[in-house]
Amino acid sequence: MKRLSITVSAVALTVGLASPAVAQRHSEDFGQAKLTGFASLPAETFVPNSEPSGSAIGAGPFNGITGPFADQPVQGFSGAVNRHDGSYDVLSDNGYGNKANSADFLLRVHRVKPDTRTGEVRVLGDFNLSDPYHKVPFALTRADRVLTGADFDVESIVRTSDGTYWLGDEFGPFLLHFSSTGKLLEAPIALAGVRAPENPYLNGAQPTIAGSKGFEGMVRSVDGRHLYPLLEVTVNGDTPGDLRFSEFDLKSRKYTGKRLTYRLESPSNAIGDAIAVDRNRFLVIERDGGQGADAKFKRIYLADTRDRDGDGAMDKTLVADLMNIANSKGLGGFGATFTFPFTTIEDVVLLDDRTLAVLNDNNFPFSSGRTPGKADNNEFITVRLSQSLKADKRALR
Repeated sequence: MKRLSITVSAVALTVGLASPAVAQRHSEDFGQAKLTGFASLPAETFVPNSEPSGSAIGAGPFNGITGPFADQPVQGFSGAVNRHDGSYDVLSDNGYGNKANSADFLLRVHRVKPDTRTGEVRVLGDFNLSDPYHKVPFALTRADRVLTGADFDVESIVRTSDGTYWLGDEFGPFLLHFSSTGKLLEAPIALAGVRAPENPYLNGAQPTIAGSKGFEGMVRSVDGRHLYPLLEVTVNGDTPGDLRFSEFDLKSRKYTGKRLTYRLESPSNAIGDAIAVDRNRFLVIERDGGQGADAKFKRIYLADTRDRDGDGAMDKTLVADLMNIANSKGLGGFGATFTFPFTTIEDVVLLDDRTLAVLNDNNFPFSSGRTPGKADNNEFITVRLSQSLKADKRALR
């Protein structure tokens, strides 16, 4: 199939400046979004009666928390699926930040239910990810084939109409197909020409992306036919700041060869998540690496593949500045302007035509974006956009 390569022209942007330059480039940018809901899960929330964890991170203390831990933390929400009953499936990432220190972190999908009236998030249950059918052809950490953060770094999740889950991994990067109870159904699916330093098939060859920078976001098309996993960083040899969206056909179980490119506002930025609005438009979280007072750029863009301005690029429209959210009701005990100042903001869910749910990955226990010296909670917010997205109804299912 003919390869389609769409790139977005770069514009110099000084992070922290007010946005006239952005407004000039994105003439249809939305106005200020409003905070409509806030809930929070305490950082020190653990899976009851689970296995010890964190033995390789040291004693710390880390933001006031001493390791290791007697149980598995409910940590690091790097992907979310709306179950349409008030609850969400949320994906924990590889654990403590890298392959070497996460062998005792069990990869897990949690079911949580945020209550924006009380501000609390309840953990309803969970399941571990495992490979009981021996689909993984390389060595795993555990003999029982329960998957750990030393095996995969799972960062994105979608659920398909049959109730199974597809996850994007950063170590390969691989696509991983799991049953509704977390059992791996197929061998990990690689993306040709893209290999991270952690890739088990590297065999001394040079990696083509930076460590643990594979599939950070993943879009499921509104018709359910394709996946579009999105790399977190630029592939070696590509234009700095260009990120690849690669089209994967769920029917043939193969990449089609079609590739779109999302260009960051700055090559030093990264993406956090991506979801479909309709067949042509995706919402993408773009963020800098700062937290707390150093957090300047945390935004959600509407990226359109149709290239309406004819420049051969994905058109980008700013729909929400997460560092400038109106909060006239003082939700969560915060002031009139609410900020989401976390290093990693990795979850966006479309709730209705004007409302998004957004969650952070708290990198437990290492991030402290909300309060210096205190480990971040997992926060759940809902924001109302200033305009309607005119989304395909299938994107809301």
